[in-house]
Amino acid sequence: MIIGLTGGIGSGKSVVGGMLRELGAHVIDTDKVGHRVYEPDSEGWRKIVEAFGTDVVAEDRTIDRKKLGALVFADETHRKTLNGIVHPMIFQEILGEIAAQRDAGFQGHIVLEAPILVEAKGTGMVDCIWVVVAPRPVIEARLVSDRAMTPAEIAARMNVQLDDATRREHADLVIENSADLATLRAKVEAAWQSL
Repeated sequence: MIIGLTGGIGSGKSVVGGMLRELGAHVIDTDKVGHRVYEPDSEGWRKIVEAFGTDVVAEDRTIDRKKLGALVFADETHRKTLNGIVHPMIFQEILGEIAAQRDAGFQGHIVLEAPILVEAKGTGMVDCIWVVVAPRPVIEARLVSDRAMTPAEIAARMNVQLDDATRREHADLVIENSADLATLRAKVEAAWQSL
């Protein structure tokens, strides 16, 4: 199966992805795929610089994701422009990685860890959707402690994402992540066994 693993910022989807990897899944992290699409002098890099200017290029010629993020999370037009550039390229990379895994003989489950799976219209790439959710105060505390984000940065990110109620509408399985890691692991292992 191909499982779409999604959830909002700070929900714990990467932690769940790591647990699924330990259980034997091949996990494709779309953020890392996105980094490949942004590599210096690649087609994606050129299109991003063309659309947003050289201000988003760091000294080492990589895309400065923090600067680019500040632009796109503050302006819906910029966000749509960026998504129009990178989503088709990311989907192509993902399909290539899935094909390579299958060609190499991997017959296990593949997990597509994608924060904006629903928003990016990527649900057709997966067989089922698992959504990781957590209460907003828990998410905010995680983002402050783990990523040193300010309340304003957190609000800017969360305000442009789908809300959990909408994500739940697309979910085949909802993983509540408001307790400790042992509780989360038990939920993930139960979900894995259900496959």
